[in-house]
Amino acid sequence: MTDSMETMKALIEEIYSHNHLYYTMDQPSISDADYDLLYDRLVAMEKATGITLPNSPTQRVGDQILKGFDPHRHKSRLWSLDKAQNKDELMIWYTRASKLVNEYNDQNDEDPLPPLSFVMELKFDGLTLNLTYDHGELVQASTRGNGVIGEGILAQVKTIRSIPSEIPYRDGIIEVQGEGIMNLSVLEEYNKTAIEPLKNARNAAAGALRNLNPKVTDSRKLNAYFYQVGYTDGLRFENHEAMVEFLRNNRFKVSPLVQVFDSIEAAAGELDSITAMRHTYDFLIDGIVIKINDTRTREVLGYTDKFPRWAIAYKFEAEEAITTLLSVSWEVGRTGKITPVAKVEPVDIAGVTVQNCTLNNVGDIERKGLKHALGSQVFIRRSNDVIPELLGKVTEEMDGEEIVAPVSCPSCGSVLELKGAHLFCLNRVECRPQLIGRITHFASRDAMDIETFSIMTAEQLYAELNVKDPADLYDLTFEDLIKLERFGDKKAKNLLASLEKSKQCDLSSFLYALGIPNTGKTTTRVLADHYRDLHKLMAATPEELVALYDIGGIMADSIVSFFRDPLMQRSIDRLLQAGVTPVSEEAPVIMNADNPFFGKTIVLTGTLSIMGRDEMGKKLEALGAKITGSVSKKTDIVIAGESAGSKLTKAQDLGIRVIDNEQELLEMLGEA
Repeated sequence: MTDSMETMKALIEEIYSHNHLYYTMDQPSISDADYDLLYDRLVAMEKATGITLPNSPTQRVGDQILKGFDPHRHKSRLWSLDKAQNKDELMIWYTRASKLVNEYNDQNDEDPLPPLSFVMELKFDGLTLNLTYDHGELVQASTRGNGVIGEGILAQVKTIRSIPSEIPYRDGIIEVQGEGIMNLSVLEEYNKTAIEPLKNARNAAAGALRNLNPKVTDSRKLNAYFYQVGYTDGLRFENHEAMVEFLRNNRFKVSPLVQVFDSIEAAAGELDSITAMRHTYDFLIDGIVIKINDTRTREVLGYTDKFPRWAIAYKFEAEEAITTLLSVSWEVGRTGKITPVAKVEPVDIAGVTVQNCTLNNVGDIERKGLKHALGSQVFIRRSNDVIPELLGKVTEEMDGEEIVAPVSCPSCGSVLELKGAHLFCLNRVECRPQLIGRITHFASRDAMDIETFSIMTAEQLYAELNVKDPADLYDLTFEDLIKLERFGDKKAKNLLASLEKSKQCDLSSFLYALGIPNTGKTTTRVLADHYRDLHKLMAATPEELVALYDIGGIMADSIVSFFRDPLMQRSIDRLLQAGVTPVSEEAPVIMNADNPFFGKTIVLTGTLSIMGRDEMGKKLEALGAKITGSVSKKTDIVIAGESAGSKLTKAQDLGIRVIDNEQELLEMLGEA
């Protein structure tokens, strides 16, 4: 049996070696027939011995259809990228980054950051993947999700032959980020025999990876490219070039284009030539990613609320087409805003069939000269995943029928009011799309996160149970739900359980769920962090609000008007009476001077075993400390966990106090 085990191990290693050469390097070393002989021999040995090793390639495709996707919390957040639509916007990004680097170097003249250099890579148009390897073994794969929590899709990802199940790096846990794609040539071959041809490669890849049947994923013959090591137990790269080399050495497929430039001018000079090559690749790309090369500079620049400051996506110019404008409909949103939607003669743009285009508002129709455009030829533009935009008429002649803006709501018939360039329906009590939209938004993942809820659920509850306000959701009973079509015993209980669970929520999510006009997730987080109490926020004045970060006069007036509205006040009161309890973290407790961390500037580095760095940072802030991300002369204390890197070295060079004993740290915290 020992000899058989060793033979199977050798076969597995040989098969994965050939997989790497074939799928990742595009350099097959044996014929397909010889590869099949190796694979068949392994299958035969597994059958004869009754043993299948965990890393066997025969196990890449599961036989079971999954019941659903489990949530997966990333060890390191996955960030979106800020976008530059042209070279001027690229230079604005560069100027901003240069200013921050210069400011840092002025304060750290003994250890300045190096001159900026840049890495340029292709921006793949697929589905973001986050892979987790534990001592060399692929143990999890997930989607990006909201950047913090994604969906576990390990079974699906295992079907992608270019993704290694094992890697040479075995010194700890790492997370690797990349993009799952479908090659254009594969899509073409797939569609030749498909009963339902796939529209485009991006949707084909995303749909396959989020299909609960891994065999469907396997049938799409997906590929994947990787560009980032997002988390490690202690591995450190001096720059992005070193990171890419690590990925190559660990059998990951990386971008065929990775160029390094010593200046932003040199990088910008290559944009046009790379853009011209976009259609020569056998996969979709929707832009070019430009990153600052040096790792320490990235750490100093850090992140905004949404994006890393050290990278930007240069987006390709949108592709345009000419078609005929057939009609314009008017849709009512959850805030009462009336939006015109144009229906056009179907036209293909970059592999996507376009039939509907956005028109933004009545002012947009006038500005683009579309007032008499029905039945006329028009220009449309599709930019990445954005809803296609109607740009204007092909000719300047008034040869089409007039687009007539409504004077009454297309849903409830109420008289519309023009506010700026937008039409609004003010009937928030009986206008069906507004009420359904508000309830759907309230239940969404970034709001109250009521699982199993959808717009179809909102429409059904509105039509059959007269659910018109979010507070009505918490009055629902099992007897109400069980009598509805498509609501069996299990679905009814699941919805009620989700509603009950949602009652315990954080204040920022609750505020976002309320749908305050002109606010988004960032603003509601600012409001929650500042006021930390719903009733204090409801009593706020415009003068108080405009003093907060990124809140201007229009937004402040919207917030105040929202909370002064009797309709909203009644809804909020009903929600609270139903048991909804929005809470915010306690404000930092200002300690006296006896506290060893009070007033100190502290940097956390390395891995702490007693708690995560985020949790430790919050604990220290509650004691009156200031937490920063970089070491300078102004730093008072560096807390260094396992595998601390350059920050520890710099602290030692500057003579800054270092706490690297966790027992000492616990004693200082009063928790030993």
